[in-house]
Amino acid sequence: MLVVSNATLAGFAVALGVGLLVGAERERRKGEGPARAAFGVRSFAAVTLLGAVAASLEGLAPFAFGGFAVIALVVAGYLRSSRDDPGLTTETAWCLCYLLGVVAMSDARLAAGLGALLALVLVSRPWLHGFLRNRLSETEVLDAILLAAAALIALPLLPARAVDPWGALSPQTVGRITVIVLLVNAAGYVALRLLGARIGLALAGLFGGFVSSTATIASMGRRARSTAGPQLAAVAGAAMSAVATPFLLMAILAVTHPPLLARLLPGLIAAVAASASYALIFVRRAAHAGPGVNPDQLGRVFELRYAVSVASLMAGAVLLGAWLTERFGGAGAVFGITATGLADVHAAAALAGALARAG
Repeated sequence: MLVVSNATLAGFAVALGVGLLVGAERERRKGEGPARAAFGVRSFAAVTLLGAVAASLEGLAPFAFGGFAVIALVVAGYLRSSRDDPGLTTETAWCLCYLLGVVAMSDARLAAGLGALLALVLVSRPWLHGFLRNRLSETEVLDAILLAAAALIALPLLPARAVDPWGALSPQTVGRITVIVLLVNAAGYVALRLLGARIGLALAGLFGGFVSSTATIASMGRRARSTAGPQLAAVAGAAMSAVATPFLLMAILAVTHPPLLARLLPGLIAAVAASASYALIFVRRAAHAGPGVNPDQLGRVFELRYAVSVASLMAGAVLLGAWLTERFGGAGAVFGITATGLADVHAAAALAGALARAG
């Protein structure tokens, strides 16, 4: 008697579900009559099951046969519909569904998640096209591509090993600081576009403070200087970044040296109350300020030269702190932590916790 495991049944069920989900979205755009597209809900369900069957059979031959069959059908379908619709979205989704059927037999949850994501991308076509063509300018698209290239391509390629004599700073650390500044600038820009200067910059400052309050304050200063109108809102954003700092310090000290956190907890709670009270003053003033910023006055999403200069200043402060610690020992460590805090208070807290744990 043939025994089929629960994992195998789950794989086939997920493969069928992914095909039906993606195929249902494609069926709505397939059209009707002789000019309708070649692939619909039944075709997509069949191709995911084909991938699942190919993966369940032993050897490479079934997978290769299924792959060649899928490619042949894609070519035939495209030749049939290319005159009316030269796009390749349906054909690409068809090939991907075959591969998702293969994946479903080894990791059903991954295949289900990727299938749902594919269906979401397909169904969001009108919104994506309208957003990219009508809401974003060429400059904004270019800046988004540069930011993605810096974070996903350039940053991982930088050496992670420290290059200074004290082992305190690596090129990847400097690159990470640069990317953080770029991301904070971009977050402030998006917040201004979506929420306006009165609320957007305050929220951007609060969330940016959990990453780097120093970079956030520097970015808000640039925003206030370069954009007409939102000076009060930029001050509110800079002040809100200070509200996030004590919370993050508590988390860092809880990991590095809990006894030190216990001694500093009253001061950190007072810092939260003081920074929140101070920030709310400017948030209220910004809320009652004049009209928001015209989108044409926002300028660039970020400036790479500015981000590099901020990262260089922060890196210099870290190097100064490392030199003081190495040169003067325990007494110099106090000044070293202070100098490091000028660059990044979170790094200074981590350094203090590590030194306290080491005695």
